[in-house]
Amino acid sequence: MADPIRFEDVSKRYGDVTALSAVDLTVEPGQVHCLVGPNGSGKTTLLDLLLGLTRPTSGSITVPDVPMGCSFQSPTFYPGLSVRENLDVFARLSGCPGEAWRERLVDVFDLDHVGGQLAGTLSGGWQKKLDLTLGLLNRPTYLLLDEPFGDLDDVAQRRLQGFLTDYCDADRTILVVTHRVSAFEAIVDRLTVFDDGEIRYDGAIGPATTAHEQYMSSLES
Repeated sequence: MADPIRFEDVSKRYGDVTALSAVDLTVEPGQVHCLVGPNGSGKTTLLDLLLGLTRPTSGSITVPDVPMGCSFQSPTFYPGLSVRENLDVFARLSGCPGEAWRERLVDVFDLDHVGGQLAGTLSGGWQKKLDLTLGLLNRPTYLLLDEPFGDLDDVAQRRLQGFLTDYCDADRTILVVTHRVSAFEAIVDRLTVFDDGEIRYDGAIGPATTAHEQYMSSLES
């Protein structure tokens, strides 16, 4: 089993703006863990810190040496290459474990239909599907998703939800950043609510409380 990710007394400031304030958080293996909160609450800043895209102003972050994958709100790929060429390039760069895994992802996200199309000409929904596939190519132990349902239609959302449910096991963790907690109601194991750069709630969802109810209660308290 992978080691957890740990944030210890982490703060991040941009000039006079405090994006995160003294955050202590542990991301345990084997869970679907949702980071939720209003826009500007600090959840995406925490993801940026985890990925090394920025550094904390203070505190420490411990990240295990295991495969990690991510999908951002704005898809990341080579727009001048076809979908198939992007898959080839990212498979070599990330260390895709085998052709069978790649083909499974292509099937889940239905990419055969657009394999020869230039990635930059895809619709928003297809761009999101490609980005999700690229983030999963190395079969990551920690999968980091920033608003993964954005631009996906209802059918694609259901397929992704089913895939994520199967993907998360004792050795794999899915960390989801979202402000739409209800979209993950059926699969979330743990909820962390951010507001104004601070954690308002961190824990499991009780049998009598939905994730959305816990989220709203945390913001009102």
